[in-house]
Parts: sequence; structure tokens; C-alpha cells
Amino acid sequence: MQDRPLAGRAALVTGVSRRRGIGFATAQRLALLGADLMLQALTTYDAQQAWGADQEGMVPLLAELRSHGTRVEYVEADFLEPQAPQRVMEAAQAAFGNIDILIANHAYSTDGALEDLAAESIDTHLLVNVRASLLLVKEFAAQYRGQSGGRVILLTSGQALGPMPGELAYVASKGALHQLTQSLSAHLIPRGITVNAINPGPTDTGWADGALYEHIKEAFPQGRWGEPEDAARLIAWLCTDDARWITGQIINSTGGF
Repeated sequence: MQDRPLAGRAALVTGVSRRRGIGFATAQRLALLGADLMLQALTTYDAQQAWGADQEGMVPLLAELRSHGTRVEYVEADFLEPQAPQRVMEAAQAAFGNIDILIANHAYSTDGALEDLAAESIDTHLLVNVRASLLLVKEFAAQYRGQSGGRVILLTSGQALGPMPGELAYVASKGALHQLTQSLSAHLIPRGITVNAINPGPTDTGWADGALYEHIKEAFPQGRWGEPEDAARLIAWLCTDDARWITGQIINSTGGF
């Protein structure tokens, strides 16, 4: 139906464990458009961060998504484990059969200037953000049976637009996803799978303290931070047939930041 253009399709969305995050906003938008959902989360990661995990846990999050009338399943997985991408995709296939959409939204992120870098931190960023994303794309492509309508969407950052010297390991990992997008697109578009990457810009998901929040807010000409729903609208649209001619692109959706 026109108002639910993703009805009959199934999406795997990673990094969905907080209702304030881009992953949840994206999952909610996809559900509103009719897609069934398999979600990956690592709630222990959020619990260790300053922003914290949702106090109520995953149950109300899942209930809210299911209220839109589509099927929603969930798997907990740590992408530091090399077999986790395969296990997540197998769980998605077991639930829904063919998966039509992959949104690699998960991310490991810590601050760290050059003097702060440690091998373990660099490795963790690359393993979670790059290795896991690549393996997820591999598993997605292997199971995809459609002739058109396949979608892969990666999330990058603003590292190509300006310096981020306080987040070097994160920059290295997100830069890799940026550079991979065009090559993955060229490989998969003959099979009807588009591949694009989104840079949502600074997004208010609760990670910035008061002083930093106000400092960054001043750089937005519209007078506000990006909201998770801003990214979600673009990601969900790229999953529809209206965006079938768009592939291999890095899309900066930053509100003029």
C-alpha cells in the first residue's frame, strides 16, 4: 500500500537498544512504513557509557515498535566476537526468511587524541565498526534472494568534512566505512542491492554534556541539534522504491552544520 511501502519486507537494524538513539528512531520509521524488524542490541555497552541504558530494558522498546502492527524480533550480540555477524543474520533468517534491508547502525565510540591512543582501543573500533559491518554485508548478500529492492545503509560520520582530532580511532573506523561504500555498491548493484552511507551529523542522543551541547548547538544555523528522527526519515526513505536509483553515495544530512 502507498502509506506502507515496505509492507512484506524485512529489515535487520543493528544498534537498537535505547529509545533515544538513531537505531530506535530508524526501526520505528521502518515499522511505520510496514517493514518487519530484526533488531540487534548490546545493552551492556550502553550501561557502561555516561548516557546509560534504558532503565526499563528492551521490553517496552519492543512493545512500542510492535504497536505499529509489524513483527519485531530481537537478538543480543557483541560484534567484538568474530562469529556474531553470522549469528545475527542467521537469527534474522530464521525469523523472517529473506532479509531485504540491512541498516548497520551499531557503533563503538570513545574519545582519544593522538597522545591517548592505545592498541586495544584502535582494534576495538576497527573490529566493531568495520569488521562487523563488512561481515554483516557479506552475510546479507549471501542470503538475499530478491531481484530488486535490496538495501544496505551504513552510518559514517563527518570525518571527511573537517578534522576530528579528539576521536582518532573512531575517525579511522568511520572513514573506512565511507571509503567502502562505493566499492560495495559496485559489487552489489547488479543484484538489485543499493549501498549508501549516511552522515547524520551531531545528533542529540544524550551523549553530550551541557557545555559541549551548547557549544555544538551554536554551529547549527537552524538553532538546534540533529534529532534521531532526522536521520531516520532519510534512512527509511532510502529503503523505499522511491530511492531505487540512488547507490554508492555518502549523504551528509547535517542541517547546515
